[in-house]
Amino acid sequence: MIEIGKYNTLTVIKAVDFGVYLDGEDRGEILLPKEYVPEKCFPNDELKVFIYFDSEDRVIATTEIPNIVVGEFACMKVVATSSVGAFLDWGLRKDLLVPFREQRERMKEGNTYLVYAYVDEESDRIAATAKIEKYLDRTPAAYEVGQEVDLLIARPSDLGYSVIFNNAHWGLIYRNEIFQPVRVGQKVKGYIKEMRPDGKIDVSLQRAGYGQSDELTAKILEKIKDNGGVLDVSDKSAPEIIYNLFGCSKKNYKKAIGALYKQGIIEIAEDEIRLKQ
Repeated sequence: MIEIGKYNTLTVIKAVDFGVYLDGEDRGEILLPKEYVPEKCFPNDELKVFIYFDSEDRVIATTEIPNIVVGEFACMKVVATSSVGAFLDWGLRKDLLVPFREQRERMKEGNTYLVYAYVDEESDRIAATAKIEKYLDRTPAAYEVGQEVDLLIARPSDLGYSVIFNNAHWGLIYRNEIFQPVRVGQKVKGYIKEMRPDGKIDVSLQRAGYGQSDELTAKILEKIKDNGGVLDVSDKSAPEIIYNLFGCSKKNYKKAIGALYKQGIIEIAEDEIRLKQ
């Protein structure tokens, strides 16, 4: 069964001057316009395409990558408003509508909003909503500390950034634990930091305990060796410098070089670390 607003792998039925027709099963034959047809495309080939409605409300296929698919959250920019709602930059020929009833506040052209894409049951059309709470999973989350998750940076908060992770749950990244540039709408990997008694979940951009892992200490040693046995990054260096080099917090870096020092592998000076002779 064809899934509107999502990627589908469909079989090429026939080629025409203006594209190819795909087997749309219950939706009939679906056109993939000529400009999106890959080279050396023949009948019976299978193509991965995104299915949506064009500006004339015809079901159509594209190999373009949309900024959101049905069932997902994303931060999207309003490119126009009208008497029916606001239109978001979908990354396709057609913009995505947010009806007035689905806006938390009146959306303004040029602003970016967190939305969820869905198929309207009455009209069978794809739309977006800023009233996202009903689409988040409210069941108790079953995650483990340190588990890797997919994050969407949703909005800034007093404490840091609210995020949606695994396309299902709210989480929070604390501002003092961010050691890399982040922006609203960005999708990054993160890790479960704490499952709080009140049901809220703290996440981190770094794996818990990463600073004590063999992976980080090996990375530090490799960097020292590449620099002739000396590295001008000490436990007093700026957090940004440490993160750019090793992708970890200053706290975890200090733990790692401390472990190397205790093992007698390195010496720690005021502004550098070096291999012990």
